[in-house]
Amino acid sequence: MAIRNAIFDFGAVVVRWQPQEIIESFYTDEDVRALIGPAILQHADWFELDRGTLDEAVALERFAARTGRPLAEMSAFIEHVRASLTPVPETLAIMRDLAERGIALYGLSNMASGTFAYLRKRYELWDAFRGIVISAHVKMMKPEREIFEHIAREHALSPAQTVFIDDHGPNVDAARRLGFRTILFESPQQCAMELSRIVTAKVT
Repeated sequence: MAIRNAIFDFGAVVVRWQPQEIIESFYTDEDVRALIGPAILQHADWFELDRGTLDEAVALERFAARTGRPLAEMSAFIEHVRASLTPVPETLAIMRDLAERGIALYGLSNMASGTFAYLRKRYELWDAFRGIVISAHVKMMKPEREIFEHIAREHALSPAQTVFIDDHGPNVDAARRLGFRTILFESPQQCAMELSRIVTAKVT
């Protein structure tokens, strides 16, 4: 069946997401650098922020207590994380090409509400999407099947006519099991090549 829709993950696909680089650009002390990943960005609290089940103020207090770092520093670090999420120009070019072919664009991202609010205010690229589902808004996360079913139902998407693009293998596997066409994003160039094989004609 012809592809009529494309769903994009955001982090590491539409916007940059390089956790270690983010940590190293904020902290110079090696011991602190080694602490921040497990205590914040890879901790269960971070994923609860993405799920929308943990208040950011509470999370910041937990981060400070867990790391022994000042609360103000934790707040500044989170702002630094958000500022690092800059658009990937090559992915935006892919999106423009798909739109010109008549493909409807959608977004599906595991992301905290505060982070998406920051990005939405800072960049204008979001208007390219006909619909966006953020995990914290719906209290569901990839790779849970419910969030894929939610976006399909909410926007009347046929999985067989929709390609899902994500950099995380388990998310891609979950979407494939539900009947979506899928691309595991490794680079914009690789993604564009795979899309060229899937999307072959302008949709009318």
